[in-house]
Amino acid sequence: MSTTTAHDSFAVPVGSYEVHLGTGLLDRAAEIIRTAAPAHRYAIISDENVAPLYAARVRDALPSGHTELFTIPAGESGKTREQWAHLTDALLAAAFGRDTTILALGGGVVGDLAGFVAATYMRGIPFVQLPTTLLAMIDASIGGKTGIDTPAGKNLVGAFHRPRAVIADPAVLATLPVNHLRSGLAEAIKHGAIADAAYFLKIDDSLPSLLADPGDEAMRALILRSVEIKASIVMQDEREGGIRRNLNFGHTLGHAIESESGYSLLHGEAIAVGMVLEAQLGERLGITAPGTALRLRDTVERAGLPHAVPKQLDPHRIVSATRGDKKAREGIVEYALIAEIGRAVAGVRAPDETVLELLLQDAHAQ
Repeated sequence: MSTTTAHDSFAVPVGSYEVHLGTGLLDRAAEIIRTAAPAHRYAIISDENVAPLYAARVRDALPSGHTELFTIPAGESGKTREQWAHLTDALLAAAFGRDTTILALGGGVVGDLAGFVAATYMRGIPFVQLPTTLLAMIDASIGGKTGIDTPAGKNLVGAFHRPRAVIADPAVLATLPVNHLRSGLAEAIKHGAIADAAYFLKIDDSLPSLLADPGDEAMRALILRSVEIKASIVMQDEREGGIRRNLNFGHTLGHAIESESGYSLLHGEAIAVGMVLEAQLGERLGITAPGTALRLRDTVERAGLPHAVPKQLDPHRIVSATRGDKKAREGIVEYALIAEIGRAVAGVRAPDETVLELLLQDAHAQ
């Protein structure tokens, strides 16, 4: 699927746009941006952690006087209706018109929020994803999902709005804290678990040394393969009516755990726990091959990720939180499970009683 360019970077097509991957690509981003999303003015949306590191490099590469930076608080707590309103009001106050392109510079929170701003500002303007975390590079920036969180749960208000391009530079991972690298690895593990057993095994064999040098060839190969898997699934089912639901493995319980933790858990940490639990759920339901959950748990542990629900969280509240998930149908919660490593089964309805029993057992085992 991928093609090599003269700069030893890669372009992976995702329908109408491409994911560009290459070390040093951030300094060459302007060329891609001007080609994919030409604009009179560019609005960079970043967070208070990423902006001081990389915003000037992006800004200086674009035409002088045509770019303005807008920052939001770092972390999931910034992905709110209030921040959406703040950004749209700021764009209006600065007289940004429909000939604007938004540049989402940051992790998944920035990408989701900036993408939603782009989807709704003046009924929709172009945007480009410039992911700076591993999780955003391999998952959150690809596929056109944008949105914000509400008190009822994650990403419950949003829109499908394709970026014009995704520009991922693995060199920026050198400034990423190791817990955020691990968080991104959770999504890579998920990609292997749902779609590519050989890739899952390769990740497992590379742990924990994979985390030692995030800028090396092994990490770049991991990013590329995950991008290919996500792109292939998205191109088959952009609006999540079929195969794209496989990407939700670990996310029904994972999102509930993440929100119940008050977002003290990183997204990937919560998804790691969710994958282990949902593999156990699949085994209980006779859908997942016996021993799969134990194998997944071992890989998650080797990646330095949690595999059990934090003791302070109430299993009853977690089950209640799953009912508000956007994957629920006819009032019944649906799960994306796996039959075995490398093969997913989506649309599985599981009784709340079975899920609660699983969570209570997990709590007692700690």
